Amino acid sequence: MNPASIAEKDPAPKEDATRQMGRIVSVTGSQAIVLLDPHDPNKAPQKNANPELGTLLAIRSHSSIVIGMVSALSVPVPSHESAANEMHIVELELLGELSLDESGEPLTFRRGVSVYPCLGNRARLATREELKHVYSISTTNSAVRIGSLQQDSAIPTMVAIDELLGKHFAILGTTGTGKSCVVALILRAILKKNPQAHMVLLDPHNEYSSCFGNQAEIITPNDLNLPFWLMTFEETIEVLIGNQSNREQDANVLAELIPLAKSYYAAKNTPSASGRSRLQRHATDTGIFTVDTPVPYRISDVIILLQEKMGDLDQRATLAPYKRLKIRLEAITQDPRYSFMFGNLTVHDDMASVLCRLFRIPVNGKPITIIELTGFPSEVTNVVVSVLCRMTFDFGLWSEGYVPITLICEEAHRYVPKDTRLGFEPTKRAISRIAKEGRKYGVSLGIITQRPADLDATILSQCNTVFAMRMTNERDQEIVKAAISDAATSLMEFIPSMRDREAIAFGEGLALPGRIHFDSLPEHALPKRGAASFSDQWTKEITNTEFIESVVARWRAASAPETIADLTILEPGNSENGDRQENAELTASQNPAHGLNNFDRRNSTDIQNPAPDHPDRRSADPTPGSKPAPSIRLKSPAEALRINGIARSSSDHENAPENITEKQD
Repeated sequence: MNPASIAEKDPAPKEDATRQMGRIVSVTGSQAIVLLDPHDPNKAPQKNANPELGTLLAIRSHSSIVIGMVSALSVPVPSHESAANEMHIVELELLGELSLDESGEPLTFRRGVSVYPCLGNRARLATREELKHVYSISTTNSAVRIGSLQQDSAIPTMVAIDELLGKHFAILGTTGTGKSCVVALILRAILKKNPQAHMVLLDPHNEYSSCFGNQAEIITPNDLNLPFWLMTFEETIEVLIGNQSNREQDANVLAELIPLAKSYYAAKNTPSASGRSRLQRHATDTGIFTVDTPVPYRISDVIILLQEKMGDLDQRATLAPYKRLKIRLEAITQDPRYSFMFGNLTVHDDMASVLCRLFRIPVNGKPITIIELTGFPSEVTNVVVSVLCRMTFDFGLWSEGYVPITLICEEAHRYVPKDTRLGFEPTKRAISRIAKEGRKYGVSLGIITQRPADLDATILSQCNTVFAMRMTNERDQEIVKAAISDAATSLMEFIPSMRDREAIAFGEGLALPGRIHFDSLPEHALPKRGAASFSDQWTKEITNTEFIESVVARWRAASAPETIADLTILEPGNSENGDRQENAELTASQNPAHGLNNFDRRNSTDIQNPAPDHPDRRSADPTPGSKPAPSIRLKSPAEALRINGIARSSSDHENAPENITEKQD
């Protein structure tokens, strides 16, 4: 058939002449080259007369509209005299095509090209209607708006929730580009559409508490309940032993005693200092539990078992690991910084309540849990993150994905670094397991970092939706370029020069890669600002120094936030012990972990059974002119025992301090 007759039978629709750019002069498998029409110097330049990098062009055929993205602009033979005679070349990356209905109007966009443009076909700017079809999400019921297209602000940027979360996502960008605002924006949009969600956000800088209002359950070190027995053996070793030279010896001792302590708890049988026969009798029960089984046990049982073992050993060198562990266990259970792990007076099997609070079951109007990590002892922060990440995956595994959970990990390069010598191996393993297997069990991962080059490449490769904000480091840029599809690699050239709250977005959660501008957050939902205004603050003289006192109080409270609050300073008079008592009392008040760790069984028994109507026992009135010595009164019997840490055998309660006053019969 004559091609001319085909054209007469099925003519191509007329196109807007003002949007015409040029004609196709070269086509390869995934690229095309457009020769721009020469510019008439006698005509005023029109809007959108010249395409920009990242702009979408449309090439119309009889069956579809091929969409290409401008990846390069060049003038092959520049002229010194006049630009009118120069050739202007536009290189396109072919992204996909819009199918047409019978009237020639666009229907739906699909990635990939089935009918390639021909030489001589005209290229033009894509219309707003075409852009809407290109960037539309097919599953509109599960899509949320997060911003707009940079090429046309009237085109919303939508993300598909199931694709975004189900296949993990990452937000990358240099410090100060607005990553925290983007995290809050995306999560708020998702929670608005899904108020019964279950999210956990690890917040290392305590900046997200204001972003979600009453929708967030804020957990701080002061109110976190993360019992020590929920830790795996590796995590327990990290907390109790660390990286000391005798790590292996001490770990072997704990590996033997922890299953025994778990068996004692399960059997409701507390060992005594003289119960070696009981130790031997229950030794066969340790097969019920392993060191990693998340069941309760008592630290006091472990200490008594250590004492029993020490009684069976004679050689001084052999006793060393038992002594070290006993000292460490007694110290850490009295350290108020670890009260979120060891602070409970009695051990209960409250694993279900811990999971319910962390994962918001039931939601009760708070679909997101924010874990504020600032304030945890630096040496156990990695352990806390490891426990939380591991529990998130294990919950999804053993619930068979019944409750989908999203874990958002801020400053991810801290916990899953590329350098194998850095980080905490169980933390890396827990996050890596979520990245690789989480989607099978309804556990999704959100990674936020300003140093993708320092992040484990395996983790980033599992994130199928990426929001790449401004990055100036070349190593970081190379990592992102390796993750993007070949059809949009030219977009990476924008990364060093983008504005704040702009990103190159690509992946499964979006219809098409593109340069987007994020929506603004309302003022009340902005994350806490971390940067100080030097130019503003340094113009003011600080005349009131009273705030220094509050700074000092908070500084000191960071090492003993709970214990200090539970002590009351009294003003007793003289005593027979004089200076010795005063010094002991000052030591106890300055460091509650000292001076309260060895009160005897008589005092603890009296405190457990106070006479409620009897007035507090106080020292005699001070002699005029004498200097009163401060002492400490415990607010309640339960708090006295909690401060003391754990129940001890009679052999441990010696040299009780005389500065403890309590109610007596």
